[in-house]
Amino acid sequence: MASRMTSASIVSLVLFSTLAQPSFAGGLDRSGYNIDLLFDQSRFSAQSAVIYVMPQRELKNVRDTDPSIRPGGGNLNNRSHSADDTENYAVPYIGFKAGYEDVDCLFDYSEPFGAHTNPGINWAGANNNIETKIKTHNYATTCSYKFDVGPGQLRLIGGAFYQEVEGFKERLVSTVPIAFGTGTGVGRLDLEDNAWGWRTGIAYEIPEYAMRASLVYNSRVKYDSLSGTVDLTQVRAPVAPLNAAPYGAVTNVFGEAEAPDSLELKLQSGIAPDWLAFGSVKWTNWSVLQSISLCPTYTKGRACTATSGTQLTSLDLLYQDGWTITGGIGHKFNEQWTGAVSLTWDRGTSHGYGSQTDSWTVGVGAAYNPTDNIEWRLAGALGVLTSGSSGVLVENGVPYGTDVSYDFGNDLVAAVSTSIKVKF
Repeated sequence: MASRMTSASIVSLVLFSTLAQPSFAGGLDRSGYNIDLLFDQSRFSAQSAVIYVMPQRELKNVRDTDPSIRPGGGNLNNRSHSADDTENYAVPYIGFKAGYEDVDCLFDYSEPFGAHTNPGINWAGANNNIETKIKTHNYATTCSYKFDVGPGQLRLIGGAFYQEVEGFKERLVSTVPIAFGTGTGVGRLDLEDNAWGWRTGIAYEIPEYAMRASLVYNSRVKYDSLSGTVDLTQVRAPVAPLNAAPYGAVTNVFGEAEAPDSLELKLQSGIAPDWLAFGSVKWTNWSVLQSISLCPTYTKGRACTATSGTQLTSLDLLYQDGWTITGGIGHKFNEQWTGAVSLTWDRGTSHGYGSQTDSWTVGVGAAYNPTDNIEWRLAGALGVLTSGSSGVLVENGVPYGTDVSYDFGNDLVAAVSTSIKVKF
């Protein structure tokens, strides 16, 4: 048949989509979960990779909508009405795959979720955010068992992962000095936790056509013991005495949060000799992250919510579910070089509060195989972060975003990635 390809002619195409499209997704998505290395046809393979993303989100027409002196941060409308919100970031990946007969296992490290915004203190929204940084570490084991079904093989997938999260947020709580001009008025929140998750899935493959369809579900990760501190040592109390707790002190806090579950469908197939089409659809349950209430540890045993009277502070995200759709084409030019191009649409998780709107990204990449055992990949992407605005959003009768409002235009995001894989 004209569409038939031998496995030797498409071996570098089968897994190329792994790094063909670095993107800037919504929510706290950095790299998400990726188990493509599990499908490598070699008995043993190891891969290391890094993606470097450069978002350029600029906030405009910023207005301090809570000019109260204490504890709302004071009137900041004399500060800059624009700010560069985002920071560049790198996402590493390390994986090792081993196979024996019909069983394959993948052991990998990744950083699936994270965020880093740093508009600074000299903008009119410093009472909402000066700097926020969140990072995760994910250690996973994923195995599969495959058996013949029809012209191809059916693969059953299962695994577990251990995930750590850490982060901080700083914002201007008050412009009033503690005493004699001392104290910055900046409050800082630090948090950390760890928890377990699991995944399950199914895949069907016909190697001679480079055809594969996979559906993988990743569970939520429940951070039931989220803990940390609220440091208000640089903040004066809104009423006398000057250092009435929690002001002028460090307070231990606790809370609960969840990293979202997700479901991803991936498809790929040879469409002509040395040509491959690939695509994916992913749903991520970002709506599990709304407002994360944080309360002093001495209130444990009582409800910790925005309306309980025990909440000291909160992380307000108010996300909606995310959808990511990718499609692309790959081509093998010769025995050493392969190329691919792809287009990704990601639905923004912000809907009136925050700056994570829809994004469109075009990715291109190349794979070089100097030998049968080594593969080097280089990819790049350029995209648009669409425009929007942020202000007051009411959820469950509680208003959020009452401290600052701003607009943003269509901004650029760029990314580069590289990886090396050794097969033996």
